[in-house]
Amino acid sequence: MTDEAMESGTGERSRDSFSRFNASTCFEEWKREREREREREREREREREKRERGERERREREREERRRERERERERERERERERERRGERERERERERERERRERERERERRERERREREREREKREREREREREREREREEILSRLKNGLITHR
Repeated sequence: MTDEAMESGTGERSRDSFSRFNASTCFEEWKREREREREREREREREREKRERGERERREREREERRRERERERERERERERERERRGERERERERERERERRERERERERRERERREREREREKREREREREREREREREEILSRLKNGLITHR
């Protein structure tokens, strides 16, 4: 507004009207700015909640994954234990089998030893029998020889 207009009566009114308009505009602008600030604050709050929810969900997924991993590890351990048990059972079975075989070999060795001793006794018995037979034969020969030579007289 020009100086002339300001000096005239109309200028006063205009300035007053301008001041009112300016105050009203400033107030409206302030309200709009305050609303935009609130909206930005609400947006930041939504973002923060979204981040926090994302973090919570991520931590929950990680917890769940660790829990599942622990469960898988426990299952693997149970499987290893069952395998050790099966191996142990197989090992015990092999040990029992080796023991049965050892006892069988021992029985077989003892049986062969008994048979060998029995054959040895039989051989010695036959040898003694032959020796007695030879002894009797020598005695007969001796008696016959004496008879022929007249050394023994018939009674």
